[in-house]
Amino acid sequence: MRLFNRNIGSLFIALSIFILSLNAQDKVKQIDELVQKYYELGQINGSVLVAEGGNIIYSKGIGFADIENKIANKPDTKFRLASVTKQFTATLVMQLVEKGKIKLDGKLSDYLTYYRKDIGDKITIHQILSHTSGIANYTDDAKFMQDEVKNKVAPRDFVLKYCSGELVFEPGTSWAYSNSGYFILGAVIEEVTGKTYETVLKENILGPLGMTNSGYEHNDIAYENYAKGYTNLLGEYMPARFLEMTIPYSAGALYSTVEDMFKWDQALYGNTILSDESKEKMFTPVQNNYGYGWGIIEQPVGDVKVKVITHSGGIFGFNSLITRLVEDKKFVMVLNNFENGNISTLTKGIINILYGLEASPPKQSLAIILLKAIKEKGVAEGINEYKALKEDKTNYVVSENDMNNLGYLLLQQGKVKEAIEVFKLNVEAFPESFNVYDSLGEAYMTAGDNENAIINYKKSIELNPNNDGGKKMLEKLEKK
Repeated sequence: MRLFNRNIGSLFIALSIFILSLNAQDKVKQIDELVQKYYELGQINGSVLVAEGGNIIYSKGIGFADIENKIANKPDTKFRLASVTKQFTATLVMQLVEKGKIKLDGKLSDYLTYYRKDIGDKITIHQILSHTSGIANYTDDAKFMQDEVKNKVAPRDFVLKYCSGELVFEPGTSWAYSNSGYFILGAVIEEVTGKTYETVLKENILGPLGMTNSGYEHNDIAYENYAKGYTNLLGEYMPARFLEMTIPYSAGALYSTVEDMFKWDQALYGNTILSDESKEKMFTPVQNNYGYGWGIIEQPVGDVKVKVITHSGGIFGFNSLITRLVEDKKFVMVLNNFENGNISTLTKGIINILYGLEASPPKQSLAIILLKAIKEKGVAEGINEYKALKEDKTNYVVSENDMNNLGYLLLQQGKVKEAIEVFKLNVEAFPESFNVYDSLGEAYMTAGDNENAIINYKKSIELNPNNDGGKKMLEKLEKK
């Protein structure tokens, strides 16, 4: 009788393992099919890794690391992390907090004696980590992003020149994402340790975790298995603009692979890198669902909400997204080597699959359809096709950014009337966006229709009083 029961038990266990294996295989198949659909619509070109319970279930490159030479992306292809770098910077700061070399309530002036004292005495390290310092964001300066991003600069010089302006709000009273703040934290790390940010990173995170395919990027080094960055303009791939990597620094200059980022995810469950107390602080929202270098949100998945610890990144030629569902030990890492890939929606679809739900298929951007129709049939027929397909919300989507890019592409080609019509469609679709009116104003100005240009610039400034570019253009037009 015992033998019979033992055999029944063994059979039950074997059957359970077999069913679990089938479920896992089905998940992997669904994930792969979903990734392929996004690739076919030009919404991803990179590498994807998915893990459950500490085990990788899917790791694959999609598309090309070098489009011109047809070099495929792989799981060990290196990509720029962009702002995903910030979680590493935050971790290095917390390690120094644990060693008593930095205090979270310590003032910035305590660590950067060369920083302007009137502001440095008001800002704490905690506020810089949580984007509540009020330090202005240097990447919001359009002139800087146009003129200065090619220039190599030392951290101290950069802090003094670009991160020492007036505060945008009193520290601790509000929240505003600040690359400047995280650049300053890199300078703090260097001052406290007497070592470069890169050295501290290698010694305290990358080396101990065996993240051998990750590091701080230098423009003059040719890295093996490194993805080339692109701008994807409505299906046309062009090499991305040059960026001197001392500009993003500790706010966005790291590179990695999906497989190395899995090592990072796993390390954050233990105490090799940080104590539980430090991780608790890092993963606790301060304002706007942001802790220290991480966003912490409750994401709807079916009828429930799950805790998600995440961060995205975007930089010339690349975007990235790390997603940790720590309560269920699930992990999704997506690295993309063109700007503005639709990796957020892809990640949500993968999460649905991990929880046994159906993933919505990707939608085609109507701007791409409209561009093709304008080329082949003219703007009037193109708009008719756009309006007809706009009602099909299952398969098509109107992207404000894509439509704006289409308008500017037409402007560059000298097709000013067509550009105006596209910008008008964007205003119709996104009437609360200041940028759509700004773009339409520019198109009218290019056409010599100053009256309508003024009307649209005024509307843009009404919606966004901080639209300094629009204010300058309006001033010029009103003088005329």
